[in-house]
Amino acid sequence: MHRAILVDDEVFTRKGLMKLIDWEACGFRVVEEADDGEDALALIESVRPDVVITDIRMPVLDGLELIRQVQENGVAHPFFVIISGYDDFQYARQALRYGVQDFLLKPINEQEFSEALRRLNDRLLKQKQDKERETRLLPSALVEALIMEELDEETLRIWAERLHLNTDESLYYLFAENNDAAELFGREEGSQKENAHEIPPFKQRVEKALAEMTDGCLTFYLHEHRNRIGILLPARSLGSFGGSMRTFAEKVRIKLQTEQENERIFLYAGRPAEGLLRLADSYSSAKEALLYKYHEEESGLVILEEEKPLPPLSYIAINEVLYHEFLEKLEEQQLAPLDDTIERMFATFHIELFAPEAVKMAIHQCVIGVLRIVEGMEGDKSALSTLHPMLNWHDQNLTIGGLKRLFRQFAEESSLYLAELRKEQGNGGIQKIRAYIDAHYQENISLKSIARAFYLNPVYLGQLFKKTYGVYFNDYLLQLRIAAAKKLLRQTDRRIYEVAEQVGFGNADYFVTQFEKLEHLTPSEYRNRLKKDA
Repeated sequence: MHRAILVDDEVFTRKGLMKLIDWEACGFRVVEEADDGEDALALIESVRPDVVITDIRMPVLDGLELIRQVQENGVAHPFFVIISGYDDFQYARQALRYGVQDFLLKPINEQEFSEALRRLNDRLLKQKQDKERETRLLPSALVEALIMEELDEETLRIWAERLHLNTDESLYYLFAENNDAAELFGREEGSQKENAHEIPPFKQRVEKALAEMTDGCLTFYLHEHRNRIGILLPARSLGSFGGSMRTFAEKVRIKLQTEQENERIFLYAGRPAEGLLRLADSYSSAKEALLYKYHEEESGLVILEEEKPLPPLSYIAINEVLYHEFLEKLEEQQLAPLDDTIERMFATFHIELFAPEAVKMAIHQCVIGVLRIVEGMEGDKSALSTLHPMLNWHDQNLTIGGLKRLFRQFAEESSLYLAELRKEQGNGGIQKIRAYIDAHYQENISLKSIARAFYLNPVYLGQLFKKTYGVYFNDYLLQLRIAAAKKLLRQTDRRIYEVAEQVGFGNADYFVTQFEKLEHLTPSEYRNRLKKDA
């Protein structure tokens, strides 16, 4: 409960407020009362309440002067709610200038007063949360400054004392990373939401794992990077792990690993740095360790050690033969050979030690190649449900195995979609033909003329149209023309023969016959009925 003080020279007003309002339901507890501003000032300085509810007109020290003196001496910083029997704009304006939270008039309305307290409760809770968050972020802000080398030696000395570290103490910087947990693989949305309630945020899991491993005896400083957690680790923390960073990191990884499908935990440790001032060196080497992620799929650990330098990475393009083979198998819809090509492609990434940037460029080249084929066949790339995650996978934490699963899904979906486009093209692009008819029905068109324009046999075209749309070509064309004629009869005063010509009939008598066949009345009767109904 937030603490409140009531200040009013009328005892009945104070007691009435105590009984009238359900203070606890609004988040408050009245801890003290005062009958004048002078006593209230002393109470505020000693009790430090969260809120003061005060009248304006009081002996010795009025409400506004009380607020002014509290703000000037700065000993306490409560919120103020003014209640007054005087509907005076000058008071309200001055109260607002002092930053008063609310100004309420007597007689007090229970609902209005309760709502004001609830609003104040929400504000106090948010203020408290913001303060706690600021306190938690202090070490994080320090880590940020350290790795960016923005602190001088004196500031470092002060922070080392606060964090119970020696300025020359050996330190490590590590990254903990949760991979393949993002919604990229088509899992059901309901399942994902359910799992989100079961598993706490990754930073919280890291904090818990580290605390359990050291029995809460050591403090670890964590920093949230864009998609991983940084850990500032004193070297003495490795004492109970034989001084081995690899042993420590492996135990952390095991503790963090859950039973979640596909989820993989990776840890990357930089080389030790001598003191806080050199922490940026360990951070830089931890970033170097990140580059070897795709080549430690089995262990999930990349530990940089002075005596064992890592091999150089390759920044080369994908093999052209493999690239063209991938596109060929994809176009031919040979899914088994396509899968084999993808396996060999990813094996090449591993064998030739492709850097993450080289892998990214190789995958991007393949995706662009597929999209060019889709566009060349006049397909719609947005029809590929896997395209968006495939274009944005590098913003997520994916292992090489997770990336391969996603890439395989994209390749298989693209192959099936190209087969559909090929089938549509083989069918003569029936949708394009219908669009052509819709655009040219007023002209002298026929099944033969359209078949000739699209290089198709007219008999085949007639059968395909009926199979696709459930209506014969001539009937469809007639329906279009009659619908257009009805619109002209409704909206214009054109003569019947003029309407017939405009919608594609060369003979007015034939138009009347066909109109009556579909509508069971002549064009003139149709128009006259509209006039009669009007």
